[in-house]
Amino acid sequence: MESLIKRAAKDLAESKYAIALTGAGMSTESEIPDFRGPKGIWTTNKEAEAKAYQRYELFLNNPRAYWEEMLGLQGTYGTFHEQIRQAKPNPGHYALAELEALGLLKCVITQNIDGLHKKAGSKRVLEYHGSVNAVRCISCGSRFAWEEVSLDELPPRCKCGAVLKDDVVHFKEPIPLDVMEESEKEALGCDLMLICGTSAVVYPFANLPRMARFHTRRLFAGLDVVGYKTNVKIIEVNADPTPLTHEGVSDYLIQGKTGEILPRIVEELRKA
Repeated sequence: MESLIKRAAKDLAESKYAIALTGAGMSTESEIPDFRGPKGIWTTNKEAEAKAYQRYELFLNNPRAYWEEMLGLQGTYGTFHEQIRQAKPNPGHYALAELEALGLLKCVITQNIDGLHKKAGSKRVLEYHGSVNAVRCISCGSRFAWEEVSLDELPPRCKCGAVLKDDVVHFKEPIPLDVMEESEKEALGCDLMLICGTSAVVYPFANLPRMARFHTRRLFAGLDVVGYKTNVKIIEVNADPTPLTHEGVSDYLIQGKTGEILPRIVEELRKA
């Protein structure tokens, strides 16, 4: 492992435009449970999983009932979000923030909804699946911090008059176009991608490493493959191998906890 950590530090130091992709493996070390792991929320509670698949439809059909659930008036979803808001960053989050402060990391694209990258000090963060700290208008795309929105009357409304929803992207809900386009731009423009704590099986997020490797472009009818890029380094920091490992999309895997490996990469860079 030590040789791979040194290799990752060298690759980062030599990169011109490095970005990071992060997933649930970053947050579990901050005691935020995952959803599909052995003790995941949905693994142990199939009813909660079923409700998760219905939540976007609930918003569309009954925004008031949706907001009552979000605020904890019905169900447990709002309580879960409040627990997430109380979580604190771990050494992995701080390591990525330090890489950005050193000028080596240009952007973090995260699947996580917990806002911990921003709490740790990362400035350029694209929250692919939204954030528990914001609400969003699906009509005009405006986002607001929770404290900016009056919840005296449900459902709350945007300045444009449309109903607001929690910023978290639910099942069957499209990824916000602004975030998707910016994320794809980053993936296509990077020369190093550091993939941290993601199983790389949730789409369309899992397309991003493949876009970087194969220089694919999203078209209305699918993905247009331009060609294999040999000038991009894709490094995985994951507890276990992923499809990216098996398919040769990544160059190498450093197997272990992100909260332990990422600080060691930073430490190696400090020695240089």
